[in-house]
Amino acid sequence: MFSKHLKWVLLFVLALIWGSSFILIKRGLVGLNPYQLGSLRIIFATLFLLIIGFKSIATIPHGKWKYIALTAFIGTFMPVYLFAIAETEISSSITAVLNSLTPLGALVIGLLAFGLQVQRQQLFGVIIGLIGSILLIANGAANNPEQNYWYALLVIFAAFCYSLNVNLIKKYLSDVKPLAITAGNFIVVLVPALIVLFSTDFGKVIDQEEVQTAMLYIVVLGVIGTGVANIIYFNLIQMSSPIFAASVTYMIPIVAFFWGILDNELFSPMQYVGAVIIFVGIYMSAKKN
Repeated sequence: MFSKHLKWVLLFVLALIWGSSFILIKRGLVGLNPYQLGSLRIIFATLFLLIIGFKSIATIPHGKWKYIALTAFIGTFMPVYLFAIAETEISSSITAVLNSLTPLGALVIGLLAFGLQVQRQQLFGVIIGLIGSILLIANGAANNPEQNYWYALLVIFAAFCYSLNVNLIKKYLSDVKPLAITAGNFIVVLVPALIVLFSTDFGKVIDQEEVQTAMLYIVVLGVIGTGVANIIYFNLIQMSSPIFAASVTYMIPIVAFFWGILDNELFSPMQYVGAVIIFVGIYMSAKKN
């Protein structure tokens, strides 16, 4: 009975953490540029994961490191910068909704590249999700001319990266411990992140108060939003199932909505309709007859 209640508690905690990551990015961008933010997020997450997962790295077979490196750049390195760049132009809540397209992307990539068996209902779900995305972006661009909604394509591409990453891990790294995969991913991208960070003249602005304040948000984002969240996610999978754990996808945008409202981000009625259509598409693509 305790385990049954605990899995729901962990699910809500995970949704709260990941749903809050988009507002943390927005706050971090007040003092940092997107490249500094993405680099610091990787660096802080790597330091934390080395502390709690260093021993697990030794369990990665030598032949698997090429896949660790591939998933590191596709599923970690590129998305952190894409999200940060996108939020310089579009709101955090819109970003969260578009990020929820990840399961749809995983379904399409699995079908086209990995021979995944897909039902007609799931294909309808993908089409519905895409319609909702178009409605969300088009209406947002019309009602917010000061925002460049072409940047929404960066979020969609980041979601595509996550989708491809899920399929790659399932095909090539299913026999490697999740904590080892995560720690290995961040070790691979640590040096590139450091190179990007110090190519931005970060050393010249680090003593500025707004930069230091922004870094505090990114410490929380890297340690809690990445490190702790992954630990909770892995425990959730072990005590329940991957399907139950993946249901957090439906809850993340809800948390992001509330943060957006508190931060005076406004949705038009048609954008709410677009968001609901996206969620319907995700539900249909995830459900099996």
